[in-house]
Amino acid sequence: MVVTEVLQFADRLVFAETGKHLDDIQKAVVKGVWQGESYEEIAQECHRSESRVRDVGYKLWQILSERLSEEVNKSNFRATIERLHIPINSSQVVGVGIHSHFNLCSDTSEKHKTTDSTKSQAGVNSFIDLALAPKITHFEGRREELEKLSEYILHQPTRLMAVLGLNGIGKTTLVKRFIDLHSPQFDAVIWKSLKFPKTLTHLLHDILATFNQETEKSLGLDEQITQLFELLSARRCLLVFDDVQNLFISGQFAGQYPLEYTDYKTFFQMIAEIAHQSCLILISQEKSPEMISLDTELYPKKSLELGGLDADGGDFLQYQGLPRQKNLLELSNLYQGHPVYLQSISILIKEVFSERVDELMAEDSLIFPEDIKLLWDTLLMRLSPVEQELSLEMSRAKAPISRDDLRKSLNLSSLELVNGLQSLSRRYLLSKVDSDEILFTLLPVFEAYLKNFHSS
Repeated sequence: MVVTEVLQFADRLVFAETGKHLDDIQKAVVKGVWQGESYEEIAQECHRSESRVRDVGYKLWQILSERLSEEVNKSNFRATIERLHIPINSSQVVGVGIHSHFNLCSDTSEKHKTTDSTKSQAGVNSFIDLALAPKITHFEGRREELEKLSEYILHQPTRLMAVLGLNGIGKTTLVKRFIDLHSPQFDAVIWKSLKFPKTLTHLLHDILATFNQETEKSLGLDEQITQLFELLSARRCLLVFDDVQNLFISGQFAGQYPLEYTDYKTFFQMIAEIAHQSCLILISQEKSPEMISLDTELYPKKSLELGGLDADGGDFLQYQGLPRQKNLLELSNLYQGHPVYLQSISILIKEVFSERVDELMAEDSLIFPEDIKLLWDTLLMRLSPVEQELSLEMSRAKAPISRDDLRKSLNLSSLELVNGLQSLSRRYLLSKVDSDEILFTLLPVFEAYLKNFHSS
């Protein structure tokens, strides 16, 4: 066992017993004792007193002893873990479940192997469901992002992957392009859209049906999850959930689940925490809370946040039918290299400005065709009242603005102000400016939209 596996194993045991994950000192104790270090050495490494480390270790051994129903201490910790190193499909270690009686761990000894009987049940490269995935007719740029996605999913043990960014920035296109290039490396590829979200029970029923699993409508959520994780452990599967932001409540801070979708939050955590050989990609306009809270040292999850097309924006505009002109890249930068905006603007330039980019750029302000305005109208309605207040105030400012200035201008509590700024950041509408003082500014296109249509 490598130390990461030991940490994951210990974390699952502690969470099952206490409902809490390992904290930083507990992780230092587990790693240090596994590597044969003394409490004094561990204390020096984590900058704590030796007495504090001893106390944490004592309580940790108590928790593990209670969970494993045998005495665990510093002297026998490594030997105990090696002896009890439990295969993936064993139920002795109670993992994290939506209900307390759900058990599941993963088989580290046969992690990437499948038996003949399993193959006969699942089949190889036979489970493909891309009915709701887009068809890619042209793909421009994104070479670095594709390389990162390939590295994370194909060469690292990433079980939970988030592709994040503004609506229309190219998240769905990027993931579909990755699938088009690499689908033969997976035993199953299943794409599910959450544009019109359904309960997790219904979604898992559909996924299991793709695997030709016998599922009854009355099958409980725990049983469905058990079946799915058996498949994710036996096969290398790629699942994609698109438009995850539709699970969140509109009009509240980013990433808040309504009651009927809270099972998704636990399910996403389980995907990262329980060992298997598959990957779930979440495509979202908002950061999912579990992507932020899960410990990256313990659990293999990654985020890829997409920005504009940068240097490839000019080529993208030419593909949209504009003739080569010296200011194509300047136009792309003006609209932050956003593919949907550039597509809309290129149509406008052809229809109104006789394909002359300089004529459009001579206008006094940023031009918003109706389809771009509609995108921003929809996004503005998703914001909480606090975020709307903050956005409008920042759009009136002539320079980046501090928290103190915002607090003086608005009747908001400190908690509302901080949570509002954090939520705007998680929607990719806000950025911090490097300076001696912490200053905030809106995404330029969002700021221009507010000035044009909500300035009163």
